[in-house]
Amino acid sequence: MKKKLLGITAAVSVAGGALTLNYWDSIQRMYFVGTLFTGEEQYQNFARVKELFPVSTMEAPEQPKTFPTGKKLSLPESFQYDNQTIDTAQFLEESDTGALLILQDGKIRYEDYSLSGGKNVQWLSMSVAKSVTSLALGIAIDEGHIKSIEQPVTEYLPLLKGSAYDGVRIKDILQMSSGAAWNEDYSNPDSEVLKMGRLMAAGGSLDEFIAEMKPDREPGTFNQYNSADTQVLGALLAKTTGQSLNDYAAKNIWQPLGMEHPGYWIIDDHGRAMAFGGLNATARDYAKIGELYRHNGNWNGQQIVSSQWVTDSTRADAPHLLPGDNPLSDYSLGYGYQWWLMDGDEGEYSAIGVYNQFIYVNPSRNLTIVKLSANSDYGTDDTEATAKELATIELFRAIGQNLTK
Repeated sequence: MKKKLLGITAAVSVAGGALTLNYWDSIQRMYFVGTLFTGEEQYQNFARVKELFPVSTMEAPEQPKTFPTGKKLSLPESFQYDNQTIDTAQFLEESDTGALLILQDGKIRYEDYSLSGGKNVQWLSMSVAKSVTSLALGIAIDEGHIKSIEQPVTEYLPLLKGSAYDGVRIKDILQMSSGAAWNEDYSNPDSEVLKMGRLMAAGGSLDEFIAEMKPDREPGTFNQYNSADTQVLGALLAKTTGQSLNDYAAKNIWQPLGMEHPGYWIIDDHGRAMAFGGLNATARDYAKIGELYRHNGNWNGQQIVSSQWVTDSTRADAPHLLPGDNPLSDYSLGYGYQWWLMDGDEGEYSAIGVYNQFIYVNPSRNLTIVKLSANSDYGTDDTEATAKELATIELFRAIGQNLTK
């Protein structure tokens, strides 16, 4: 490993001094959040979140469904990114890969675990949870709990009146275009995203946090990545269905997809799920989300979410959402309903979380890839060299091209 985990003494120092063992859970939680995006190794923490935070559980069904095994696939020895040849094995090691799972035609062609990963290990999703929250919201719309995403979110969530979200369409929030003032810079300790992370460490209300946000831009005009937007969607789902995100997803996603293991959502002190990044699941169960979308919302003959929702979620329908060098967006990837969109003609899309969590889908190649990672360089600055997200997509593309060989 590139760095050593700091000892108990350092953890206690970060927590603020001589605390007794009665506060050990709080010490560990504060230390974990305080060392995110500092270069500290996190793979052990990502594999044991339920020991650090309060969580709610989505139980696996009594008869889970498993993927069949296909012909073993060899990874490409190298791939191209930014006019450089990158060694695949070295890249996977440098990005602290805990799990790499590759499915073609619904069959496992490659599966490997390292660090603290494993078939039975639930790994922290980070923002992959955003795409799962979107899936749950799509199901709620199918069931009639929400009439239309053209409605202002405050028709359902009066707690947001007077905030940045007052009068903002649900669709604009889905597309990370709410116009709320936000800074998602993980290397900036004063950014809103790190303030929200510290709230989860110290204890507090996510609802109060989003209700205090201020407007910055005209909604629906600029694609600005904003984790609070997803937290609004989670609150919206809970309000309209009368169920927590955890319970609703357990009933409508975890059970019908036949997940192999329980899933967990981090919750705040009031039981509100951390919709923007608090899901924990195994690689195989994450893969089922990708496979569901690859099959246009249909799972073994059962329509879990409408095919129209999948289509709309994985396409850019406005100029500010298009991939590429886009002056109306803060990132080079395109955006749908909480799913990232790639350029090109193969229809690729991906759920992406910090530290290199991916559910990548290439429907033209019948390909789904899950990569769970603890890339400790992530967020130490704001460059692709440390984030390795665009490079990872090029690795996935090289794997897809390798499938035909």
